Amino acid sequence: MTRDLLAEPLKLRCGAVLPNRLVKSALSEQLGDRRNAPTRELAELYRAWARGGAGALITGNVMVDPAALGEPRNVAATAGPAGFRAWARSVEGTDTRLWVQLNHPGRQSPRYLSREPVAPSAVPFGNRGIRTAFAPPRALTGEEIEAIIERFGVAARTFVEAGFTGVQIHGAHGYLVSQFLSPLTNRRTDAWGGDAVRRRRFLLEVVRRVRAAAGDDVPVSVKLNSADFQRGGFTEDESLDVVRELGEAGVDLLEVSGGTYEKAAMMGAGRASTQAREAYFLDYAAKARAVSDVALMVTGGFATPEGMTGALRSGEVDVIGLGRPLVVDPGLPARLIDGEDVRAERLCPKTGIRLADSLLEIQWHTRQMHRIAAGKPADRRGALPTLVRAGLTDGLNAFRRVRG
Repeated sequence: MTRDLLAEPLKLRCGAVLPNRLVKSALSEQLGDRRNAPTRELAELYRAWARGGAGALITGNVMVDPAALGEPRNVAATAGPAGFRAWARSVEGTDTRLWVQLNHPGRQSPRYLSREPVAPSAVPFGNRGIRTAFAPPRALTGEEIEAIIERFGVAARTFVEAGFTGVQIHGAHGYLVSQFLSPLTNRRTDAWGGDAVRRRRFLLEVVRRVRAAAGDDVPVSVKLNSADFQRGGFTEDESLDVVRELGEAGVDLLEVSGGTYEKAAMMGAGRASTQAREAYFLDYAAKARAVSDVALMVTGGFATPEGMTGALRSGEVDVIGLGRPLVVDPGLPARLIDGEDVRAERLCPKTGIRLADSLLEIQWHTRQMHRIAAGKPADRRGALPTLVRAGLTDGLNAFRRVRG
């Protein structure tokens, strides 16, 4: 039964078919070069994941504007088609699909990369510690908003022409799309804000532009917050209204997540539903299922074959998203589908100090991806050697980043 459920193909609305129900969710690889182009190492990382048997691989966030980066080694959509084609070829010889995740960081562009980031409104971070790492943003003009929407469309067309077989729009974790959705960060009173309907206009326009650019037969996905988990922020009820409209707009797959830099719910800490049912956002997925028939993917917290198949059997989700476990074991999807009794491992060491562990969680997994790209296995050393090797600069940079 385990093998049958996980191995079952999924036909999406556009007609494209995922060969199985296990998808690698976006993880920020930091393997672009100084010109923000894909490197050979990035292609090797995805080649390893493709051999691991996932139905699809969703890339880490590719930024649509090279002047607006979340990290210094992000890939930018303007870097040139040759590197994108080489990246697309990394899945050749397998059944795995490769989808690009497109993003704009908005105000979540670190101070050392952007002295004046842009956002829906000029609202700085409220958290004092985070605020020191990010310059106060400038509010976008209407013309700039239209230009960013066009960048998403151009990027989608560029990657599809390069050989990528799907596009995901990053609408979660406090990046620009998420900033437009939240009343905490969108205080506009024009056509792009002022009420929930106008706050979600930016996302819906991006979806329409991406669909037009990618074509009707290419899957278009959105990664969406179930909520911001901040008082006065994007609520679950508003999120469900967005789900309904995304379904009406023809989105093929919705990935459920939650949280922002200031409240990182996607990491799952302290969530009772996580402890009871493994995945972080299954309760929300059931509510989303009630308002739309769009295919649903939940990422985060899945640990056992029983938990994964139980979620599929319930009908609450259609796709199981796996992120950090595939950094530990790139071949995990094939092992699960073959019926092996394996767990989605999390080997990241802990110090017991909350701040240090926040740094460590991100830095450790980034370094494991770099090891995979170099043909090496996961590093099972303890917390102190990992932190020392990472170095203070890398640690601070890691703290500024949330997974794609």
